[in-house]
Amino acid sequence: MQTRGGWGWIVVIIFLACAAARPAFADDPPRLADAVFPADFFPILPWGPLRGWQEPFVERKAALESIAECGFTMAGFVQPRDLPLCEKLGLAAIVAPPAMNREYVKAWRTLTDEQIEQRVRLMIEQAGNSKAVAGYYLIDEPGAPLFPSLGKAVAAVRKYAPGKLAYINLFPGYATIGAPDTSQLGTASFTEYLERYVAEVKPQFISYDNYMVQYSDDMRDPGKAASYYRDLLEVRRVAFKHGLPFWNIVSSNQIRPVTPPPSPANLLFQAYTTLAAGGRGVSWYTYYGGNPGKRGYAYAPIDQHEGQTATWGYLRMINQQLRLIGPIMNRLQSTGVYFSAPAPVEGLPLLPGKILKEVDARASRRAKVAERLPVMVGEFTGPGGEEYVMVVNLSLEKSANLVLHTHKPVRQKTLISPQDGHADEISDETGLWLTAGQGALIQLK
Repeated sequence: MQTRGGWGWIVVIIFLACAAARPAFADDPPRLADAVFPADFFPILPWGPLRGWQEPFVERKAALESIAECGFTMAGFVQPRDLPLCEKLGLAAIVAPPAMNREYVKAWRTLTDEQIEQRVRLMIEQAGNSKAVAGYYLIDEPGAPLFPSLGKAVAAVRKYAPGKLAYINLFPGYATIGAPDTSQLGTASFTEYLERYVAEVKPQFISYDNYMVQYSDDMRDPGKAASYYRDLLEVRRVAFKHGLPFWNIVSSNQIRPVTPPPSPANLLFQAYTTLAAGGRGVSWYTYYGGNPGKRGYAYAPIDQHEGQTATWGYLRMINQQLRLIGPIMNRLQSTGVYFSAPAPVEGLPLLPGKILKEVDARASRRAKVAERLPVMVGEFTGPGGEEYVMVVNLSLEKSANLVLHTHKPVRQKTLISPQDGHADEISDETGLWLTAGQGALIQLK
């Protein structure tokens, strides 16, 4: 996090505007329910407990200093003893429960109102008054039957720690539905799951996870690839409807032994599609890996011996881009999401948008028959009505040369550097090159 001093949290006024099935919305921009983060802070979270969930806790060599060096702005789920170092390193922190096993999670449904409030109050009291505390971990991937209890827990966080997050992460849309004894979501559809979550829990934001980029063999399986886009757009739509920001949890490990490992392309793709959709936070699952050849999350940034892998270097590069571009986008209002035709999967909203008429994306400008590559476009407006677009090369194999065609004449198209924020004018004669999975924020003047 760039804010190295005290955590004087202020209300983030300008948040994402969301769209999904229809191309754009004219509604007011979303509002953040509670004051949490300043506008110059973009959450980048290594998803997982720093020391494990329960005793015997892990004493890691690659701990908070490693997380800060990798470019994260948040520290994952820490214990109270970790908070002084979080402050020193400038990392915001989500505080984990004292110990969390299966019985702890199941108990949410059976606790009385007083017991729920006592559980939350104890976690807050144990964390103390550290300025690093951004919020408190409640649960991961709850089914809808838990929502009434979690609503009481969120209310307790608001009561005892106003201005702090009550952290809950939701299932993806590919979690099971159906009979009550087999359904993970506990609803008939993902949309119902999201809507009930907002209505019953009254959250400050929506966080969900989706690992289909790797599960789809780097988006080669169209059915699994469709799940990634579908969840992104549906979470965006529901979040916008209710005036909430959303965070996306994406994969920074192999997920399963049969799936591709992290690469610069698939990591960039996950980060920039989230930004283009108006996401206000990126979480990477997971920072710490396990044993190769098993369901152990191989090729994670930190391996089973706590050494840095090639993924660590890729992720540090991308986190540094998020740290710079994210705060810029916090001040922009998202007005639509579109895809070039033909879309990478069926059912996505296609260009033209309100700003861009077309994006000519080609693998080569010299070939006699130019291969067209798929592009995602997010359209944004600034506080003074300035127009921005974020374009993402959706190919995970090939670089793309892009020429942007606008509805109305523009004097200048300016690329915002993700390295240091300087502006470079883009020429329509030479186009803009994006490597596989890369995104770019462009201001139109």
